[in-house]
Amino acid sequence: MVETVEFFRTPDAAFVGLPDYPFAPNWLTWQGLRIHYLDEGPRDGPVALLMHGEPTWSFLYRRMIPGLVAAGYRCIAPDYAGFGKSDKPVDDNWYVIERHIQLVRHLIETLDLNRVTIFVQDWGGPIGLRQAVDMPERFERLVILNTWLHHASYEYSDAIRSWRAQATNPVWLRWTDGDLPVGGIMAWTSARPGADREMLRRAYEAPFVGGRSKAGPRRFPWCIPFGEPEAGNAVDQERCFEALKRWDKPAHFIFGDRDPIFTAAWGAQWAAQVPGATFDTVPNASHFCQEDNGEAIVETFLARRGAR
Repeated sequence: MVETVEFFRTPDAAFVGLPDYPFAPNWLTWQGLRIHYLDEGPRDGPVALLMHGEPTWSFLYRRMIPGLVAAGYRCIAPDYAGFGKSDKPVDDNWYVIERHIQLVRHLIETLDLNRVTIFVQDWGGPIGLRQAVDMPERFERLVILNTWLHHASYEYSDAIRSWRAQATNPVWLRWTDGDLPVGGIMAWTSARPGADREMLRRAYEAPFVGGRSKAGPRRFPWCIPFGEPEAGNAVDQERCFEALKRWDKPAHFIFGDRDPIFTAAWGAQWAAQVPGATFDTVPNASHFCQEDNGEAIVETFLARRGAR
């Protein structure tokens, strides 16, 4: 039996005129919610499954999709429930990471995706790498951007601890009435030279209309596993971290060189624990590396793919 979930649906007009985002919408239904995803490129090509984090959406991959399509990939980029063009449950407590994992599994199985190269960043790591560990027969490669998997020895950076502390501060939440400045966060954090910060603010604020629609961005910081192990799927994250030490297919770690949250040093350390993995950095890229230098990520990936 599917539970009834109260949700907010962003009007289509909110997304009109976004630059470099000419992609047609696609929809599927999961647990009574309308879920949006992009589906670009040849239907018979290998799949590039593009996993965003928080507070972003498929718009984050607009700089990468053209290069991947030109290389023959079918690009699938979903918006998680609560983000982008997907429906947004309004109850903060609805948001636990397992729900998003099950949503993505439903998308993979509904579209019958195989020959998948998965790109993961931020929360896309815990959500997406779980798919590869649990369904390895569907996956060919991993491309691990600035992300992590929780495990007992992981040392959380001061930046991520500070972010969680701020985003979960009851005084701040009352002051903002829960209306987090999502667009402002994206505009402030860009390391791209000459970034159009007003465009970034508008594009990443577009999915949301007031605090009621922002339960997803509000809740995800709570779920960071050192704060809420159960909501953040700490046990399963550690299981996946250990499983990747036995991964026997190509894995490419490509980290933005300026990320204070999931640093390049951490990326190199993690890559050394995955058999045969490659490690690269891309310049002028902070935490949201796809936004800052997505074109370089694609170039690096294609060069590495050619080598293995």
